[in-house]
Amino acid sequence: MYVTISEEFIEKSADVPTLFRQIEEQGYAVLPGIATGRQTESVASDLGEPMAPWHDAVMQALTPRAASTPNTYSGIFGLGRFPFHTDLAHWSLPPRFLLLRCVRGYADVPTLLMDGHKIASAVGRDTMARALVKPRRRQHGELRMHRLLQAVDGGEVIRWDEVYLKPASPVGNQVSVRLQSLIDQSAPTPVAMIDDGDLLIIDNWRMLHARPAIAQNRRDRRLERVYLRSLK
Repeated sequence: MYVTISEEFIEKSADVPTLFRQIEEQGYAVLPGIATGRQTESVASDLGEPMAPWHDAVMQALTPRAASTPNTYSGIFGLGRFPFHTDLAHWSLPPRFLLLRCVRGYADVPTLLMDGHKIASAVGRDTMARALVKPRRRQHGELRMHRLLQAVDGGEVIRWDEVYLKPASPVGNQVSVRLQSLIDQSAPTPVAMIDDGDLLIIDNWRMLHARPAIAQNRRDRRLERVYLRSLK
């Protein structure tokens, strides 16, 4: 199901809370053509507070690659299907929102979404909050434990990444197996951005997302990504 919010909604500051409500209710919103003819960074700044995740550019270009550096999804999965995950799940506090802008898209290469709230309810929130996981590698010399459901001011963070997070306790192992089984059994929501300027905003503390396999004639698919600390 698409959430469509017209460009004029965004241009009226009074309607920006409407966008937030849409995301709050279902974890994402689609804004067709909102960024046509505009720079992604500029649109992101209008909607929220952008952040540079690796002390470099705020915006990252996402294009399918058959091969890449080993410690990346493209390096591991190439043009194959990316697994469901939340972005930067191994961080102590992952980015709040994920903005994707379509530069070149295809209806048959959608972004796949899955509601983490439903998964948490099926697993059991208390159980999921006791499930400890750890990053695959040390960060800054430390190997900090995380919980698959973490309470924070104003809400909770659901984190999942079968590549970058590994179970760190018996409950963590039990819940990881259960969570992966639920993902495999659930039907995702496909959100296709087709035209230049289409935007998708995802609540990264709630929604898991994935990418289907890329056919050879779809290798020119291009999205631009900006992380947001908050929405305005």
